[in-house]
Amino acid sequence: MLIHPNFDPVAIHLGPLAVRWYGLMYLVGFVLAIVIGRLRLRLPHVAAQGWTAKDIDDILFYGVLGTILGGRLGYVLFYKASWYFAHPLDIFKVWEGGMSFHGGFLGVTFAMVLFAWQRGRTWLQVTDFIAPMVPTGLAAGRLGNFINGELWGRVTDPSAPWAMLFPGASNEDGAWLAAHPQQAAQWHLADVFAQYHMLPRHPSQLYEIALEGIVLFLVLILFSRKPRPVGAVSAVFLIGYGLARFTVEFAREPDDFLGLLALGLSMGQWLSLPMIVAGVLMLVWAYRRAGRNGAQTVGAGG
Repeated sequence: MLIHPNFDPVAIHLGPLAVRWYGLMYLVGFVLAIVIGRLRLRLPHVAAQGWTAKDIDDILFYGVLGTILGGRLGYVLFYKASWYFAHPLDIFKVWEGGMSFHGGFLGVTFAMVLFAWQRGRTWLQVTDFIAPMVPTGLAAGRLGNFINGELWGRVTDPSAPWAMLFPGASNEDGAWLAAHPQQAAQWHLADVFAQYHMLPRHPSQLYEIALEGIVLFLVLILFSRKPRPVGAVSAVFLIGYGLARFTVEFAREPDDFLGLLALGLSMGQWLSLPMIVAGVLMLVWAYRRAGRNGAQTVGAGG
C-alpha cells in the first residue's frame, strides 16, 4: 500500500506569516490560465475576434473575485447552510477551508456576465474563450488538496495498486471500520487498521487531477483549435467537467456531514448532473443555430 507523504500544509514560513500550499496552487492555476490564454491568442480565429493580452488580464481579475466569492458562498449554501446560518461570522473564516467548485463556477459565470457587458460581447463569446484556460487551474487546486491530505477517497481493497493510507483520515477510518463489519471482514481491514491505524483509500484527488485537469484540458484544447459555433466550447466544458466529477465521486469520500443523498449519489454528483444536461442542450442548440444561419458562427474562444 502507498502512504500519503503527509506534507506540511505550509510551504513557506516567513516569520509570523505562513504561505500555504493551497494558496500557492491557486496562484499557479491563475498563472497557467494567463499562459494558456496568451498562447490561444496566436490562433487565427481567436485573434480575429479582437481578443488581446489586456483582456486576459482583466478576465483574470474578474475570475479571481468570482472564484473566491462564489466558491465560498457555494460551500456555505450547498454543504453547511444550517451551520453557517447559526454562525454567520464563520462565513468569513476562509482560512479554515471550505470552497465549492460549483459555487466558484457560478461566481465566475456571474463575473463573466459583467465582463461581457462591459466589453460589448456576448456572454457565450467570453465563456468560449476562457473555457480551455480553466482545467489547469482545477488540476492545481486538486494538487493542493492532495498535498494537504484532504478530500481523500473512499475505503478500498488494500491489495489494489492505488490503495493509499491517509494519516488525516485515521479518526474516520476507525468509525468506518465499526460501521462496515462485512466489508471490513472481506478485505481483512481489521488487520490493516491494527498495523497502521489507518485504512486504504482511493487517492481521489489524483483521479480528479487526471480527469478534471489533464483529460478535460486536452479535450478542450483540441476541440477549440478550429472555429466552432458560439457556445460549443462552453458546452463541451460543461459536459466534460460534469462527467469527470460525476465519475470521480464514486471513488471520493462523501462529506461526513452530508453522506450520500437520494439514489445513493453524493452532493457533488447531484450538482454535476445539471451541468451535463445543460451542456448537452447547449451543444445541440449551438450547432442547430449555426446550421440555421447557413454556416458556422465562429465562437470567440474557438
